[in-house]
Amino acid sequence: MLVSVSTEDALRQVLTDVADAGVKAMLLGNGSNTLFRDSGYDGVVIRLSPEGGFGRMAREEGGKVRCGAAVLLSTLAKYILSESLTGFEFASGIPGSLGGAVFMNAGAYGGEMKDVLVAVRAVSPDGGQVREFSAGELALGYRRSALAENGYIVTEAVLQLSPGDPEEIASRMRELAEKRNSKQPVQYPSAGSTFKRPEGYFAGKLIEDAGLKGVSVGGAQVSVLHSGFIINTGGATATDILDLIALVQNTVYDKFGVKLEPEVRIIG
Repeated sequence: MLVSVSTEDALRQVLTDVADAGVKAMLLGNGSNTLFRDSGYDGVVIRLSPEGGFGRMAREEGGKVRCGAAVLLSTLAKYILSESLTGFEFASGIPGSLGGAVFMNAGAYGGEMKDVLVAVRAVSPDGGQVREFSAGELALGYRRSALAENGYIVTEAVLQLSPGDPEEIASRMRELAEKRNSKQPVQYPSAGSTFKRPEGYFAGKLIEDAGLKGVSVGGAQVSVLHSGFIINTGGATATDILDLIALVQNTVYDKFGVKLEPEVRIIG
């Protein structure tokens, strides 16, 4: 079951009802790094709607921007540009929502959410509490945060940015978009970068050096443009993708002794 909520009160009520009923629940942002198994998810999937408070964006004093968790990063980057603020260009092409980006400390091209995040407002898993977390309390690391352990759901975040030249900001955003479009298989459906970067290595290079570029299982394929992505060339099932992930992991480990960990959230 998918439930969409547009206010914090509605979110708290749904979480309370779900907890009282003893039903599993999970939050889904833009779904850009999530793969549901073919068997589905036996519980309630909650989505924050950008309609209402979860979609608001407002500049505050000192270069801060307060925004709702359902705002898309691309939309937020354009708003920040319109306010002549710099520091968020790295996120302008990431296909996700702000809440999801905080949850996994999303990053690209040398920047991460931890570089700009000041604080978040979040609701407890049972809907009973609302509290503020400082960025330090979130223990943000490479594609992880304390939210994965404590289960709190981000409803709002405050970012710290700096005054900048709009033309330079826009130029940097165009540069990163061109780089992304030329080096990543954006023309095919995917859940984004499939594997986390192993310490001391690059996942894509390991996969390519293992001879796996272009290898397919059903409709799933290791991208010939960027081996760090598993794409859907048409009709791929979640099982196809998971089987290909396992094939890649086993082959890379056999050849190089490196364990690749999925960056994609696998649900179900």
